[in-house]
Amino acid sequence: MILTIFRSRLRPEHVEEYAVVAARMDELAHSMPGFLAIKTFTAADGERVSIVEFADEESQRAWREHPEHREAQRLGRERFYQEFRIQVCRLERAHDFRQR
Repeated sequence: MILTIFRSRLRPEHVEEYAVVAARMDELAHSMPGFLAIKTFTAADGERVSIVEFADEESQRAWREHPEHREAQRLGRERFYQEFRIQVCRLERAHDFRQR
């Protein structure tokens, strides 16, 4: 499994425009082969963190290179984000617990 951790802060003047693009990117990601999950959280200080899971490096790369996603990346740099940081990691170990 490949995890992408995307940390960002939005520019307040483009939040509404960002929401439209983000909704489309979420829809597109869900349709990609190898997509497993995405969760996005916003901290009290405004930092946003998205954790995106793909089955393997090939499917994560296909997502990164998808033409619509590339355009969203360009808009992100030019309009939406004050700052961002991307970390791509290979899952080495996982443990689950669910109380019954």
